[in-house]
Amino acid sequence: MKSQYCQNEYRLAHSACVPAVHTPRKLGGFLGVALLTAATLAAVADETCMSPYMPKITGQEEYVYVWTLGVDGWGDGSDKLVTIDVKPDSPTYGKVVDRKSVGGRHEAHHGGFTDDRRELWLSGLDSSQIFIFDIATDPGHPVLKKTITDFAKKTGTVGPHGFYALPGRMLVPCLSNSKCQDGRTAIVEYSNTGKHIATHWMPTDADKQGADIESVADGYGYDARVLPRKNVMLSSSFTGWKNYMRPFGELVQDAEAMKQFGQTMTLWNFHTRQPEKVFHVPGAPLEVRWAWGPTHNYAFTATALTSKLWLVFEDENGVWQAKEVGHVGPEGQGVLPVDISLSADDNTLFVDSFGDGKCRVFDVSDPHHPKQMYEQTIGRQVNMVSESWDGKRRYFTSSLLANWDKQGDDNEQFLKAYDWDGKELKPRFTVDFKALQLGRPHLMRFGSRSLYQ
Repeated sequence: MKSQYCQNEYRLAHSACVPAVHTPRKLGGFLGVALLTAATLAAVADETCMSPYMPKITGQEEYVYVWTLGVDGWGDGSDKLVTIDVKPDSPTYGKVVDRKSVGGRHEAHHGGFTDDRRELWLSGLDSSQIFIFDIATDPGHPVLKKTITDFAKKTGTVGPHGFYALPGRMLVPCLSNSKCQDGRTAIVEYSNTGKHIATHWMPTDADKQGADIESVADGYGYDARVLPRKNVMLSSSFTGWKNYMRPFGELVQDAEAMKQFGQTMTLWNFHTRQPEKVFHVPGAPLEVRWAWGPTHNYAFTATALTSKLWLVFEDENGVWQAKEVGHVGPEGQGVLPVDISLSADDNTLFVDSFGDGKCRVFDVSDPHHPKQMYEQTIGRQVNMVSESWDGKRRYFTSSLLANWDKQGDDNEQFLKAYDWDGKELKPRFTVDFKALQLGRPHLMRFGSRSLYQ
């Protein structure tokens, strides 16, 4: 069931006009290696970052669905959706209760629910295939019902990265293009039935599309999120297929390739899908997290290559701005912040950093002046953080990309669950994906049978 506040936000979201369909447009500085020890593609994961067009699980979640990269020699070696029971009174609490392979290794990465939360769309960054699972029929045992295999052909893009629910539609920010597979990319829309609707290309210096450009328009993409009551969409940027599929050690030796990382965020008119302003945010800004408060007109991001926290906000004159507001980890050191999670009350920001395996917690009650209040080492590497809407539980996974994860003993592969009491993280359980030969756990999504009753 949705909380009263969540119901209000949901109504606000649905009061926005359903966007018109647009015809797809035609395809139209080196950062130190030390800062890119494992720069990553982390992404949408937790209950507080879900689309406002969706129902929320406001109490105890029952399942955590983990989209997992296959590893040669581990089980069947395929990418799979792993279901973990997280009901505290269950005899299988903290255990794997289901696993569904999709056949082959596709670089399993991200996904998201449809707006009715009955289906979970999951993608492969390498193959650009999309796997659609039926969650509603039996939430403890999802079933693969459809695979979209012509994504690149239909959209002109590759690397479908995020999945953000709109009424009857799925918004899919992508990482690359099918023509030359560099960082030039687009945001794609699909219907919930799996039909391609539109491709919205990112603005570039050569094709500004009417947007105000602060410094540069690189055309790169990563995440995209909506604040419906202000009619704005905000997207971020990372890098293209030619970079993210290369072995990391090889990539960092290529000076030209190292220049091909995003340094922009784009503010869009949500209804028209028209880009309005391109902010200069150097260092690969990854996750976008809008605040939930009804008067909080701002969003956070973190830059992987420069370990900075940035705020995108509407100022007192109604003008949208972007500014650096903090540093993740010790000043002068690059700890590679990857996933971030903003609490439902907008007061606390959790930031995972892959380089040192830590989660840092910031008091962001004053969003312009974040203050670190806590840190905890999760493992030798950590990627994604997911939190419950009630703020009581946090889950962490370990994998970045198959070619970018750490090696040897540092290559831990886990899901870890913690309680959060507002002051510290307290361990609940760990699922060792390496010991179970399940693969490399990446994306997390929550499930509950109560959504379908």
